[in-house]
Amino acid sequence: MKALVLLSGGQDSTTCLYWALREYGKENVSAFGFDYGQRHIEELKYAQAICDELGISFVIQSLPTVSEMTENALTRSDIQVDNSYDGSAPPNTLVEGRNLIFLTYAAIYAKKRGIKVLVTGVSQADYSGYPDCRDVFIKSTNVTLSLGLDYPFLIETPLMWRDKAQVWALARELGVLDIIKEKTLTCYNGVPGEGCGDCPACNLRSWGYEGFVRDEQRI
Repeated sequence: MKALVLLSGGQDSTTCLYWALREYGKENVSAFGFDYGQRHIEELKYAQAICDELGISFVIQSLPTVSEMTENALTRSDIQVDNSYDGSAPPNTLVEGRNLIFLTYAAIYAKKRGIKVLVTGVSQADYSGYPDCRDVFIKSTNVTLSLGLDYPFLIETPLMWRDKAQVWALARELGVLDIIKEKTLTCYNGVPGEGCGDCPACNLRSWGYEGFVRDEQRI
């Protein structure tokens, strides 16, 4: 069965790419990314480099209207990323409806190519206030896309119930820990690897890695 991975170039989606390669085989896996005006657009270069190294197809879909329709720190250079997210309200990095848009475009692309599996790196365990990362949203969208396109999609979410420490553990299990550490870009400020060390994405990534190391030491 063919699988299409929604790939950003960050830790989570790149881990999902390698998961998909294990589960579906290299010959059946391709990747799909999005240019939606994100401040950390350099992430797509890292995604492309990974796919080139693996020898798999990577298509980038331009979505210029996303940045025009929403007000958030990821698509507006005049809005600073708020590093003080405490869970009481959505973070200012929330791009409303982003995953709904991404999955819809990916599904249209996939159907035309006979691909039934969509793989996305969303996680409810570490969803950071993003409502379209929740399991109930994915299940609902899976049904909606299958009905709307009259095509039996399966949306795979390998990270749904994994916190960031467990995502690092999965990378180790897949044999790509160093690749995820050094060749991905998760930072909202566009700094690869360990990132800027200050934005919410970097803090979550660092917190997860520290937890992963502690867990490894206990074994």
